[in-house]
Amino acid sequence: MSKLRVQCFGLSIDGFGAGPNQDPENPLGVNGPELMDWLFHTRVWRKMHGYEDGETGVDNRMAELGFEHVGAWILGRNMFGPVRGPWPDESWRGWWGDEPPYHVPAFVLTHYPRAPLKMSGGTEFRFVTDGIESALKQAMAAAGNRNVRLGGGVSTVRQYLQAGLIDELHFAMRPVLLGAGENLFKDIDARALGYECTERLVGERATHVFLSKRK
Repeated sequence: MSKLRVQCFGLSIDGFGAGPNQDPENPLGVNGPELMDWLFHTRVWRKMHGYEDGETGVDNRMAELGFEHVGAWILGRNMFGPVRGPWPDESWRGWWGDEPPYHVPAFVLTHYPRAPLKMSGGTEFRFVTDGIESALKQAMAAAGNRNVRLGGGVSTVRQYLQAGLIDELHFAMRPVLLGAGENLFKDIDARALGYECTERLVGERATHVFLSKRK
């Protein structure tokens, strides 16, 4: 059965999933890249950027699992780009160049309609204006018997978490303190929502924590 999963989500030990003052020069916010430093050294990441080296330990395996059995993605608008309000035109095509890393349909939450955008490598951005449940329904249909990966950002994960729609979450907990930014669990009682910690693995640069929703 298909699941909605959060995977490879970088999180500081004080609960932040992005730094403050996000802008085109700081898409993860100030100090935000520290959350993803565990990924930048892996073979998965290095191969995506045209290199043949990279580490192959626990962190790399977690990165690999983040792309396995995924048939569709859901992204918040911030994950697609820094453009705010109505789309001025269709010149912005995402952070990743002509070939994004998704390679399957990616459903982007937005308040403003936009035509689907086909990219190289099989990614097609589809823009959803009627809410998180509609995006999930469309993504599940597109994924078939594979899973839907909820890519973020923090606000989007919080919405799905508060609605109890996420089946499993994988956090890459980094030993850093951001002190400010977007706090994933602020005012959210995940235990009351039915989530529990089911697994923990220590990687080279992150501790991988898995939460599942109780049946």
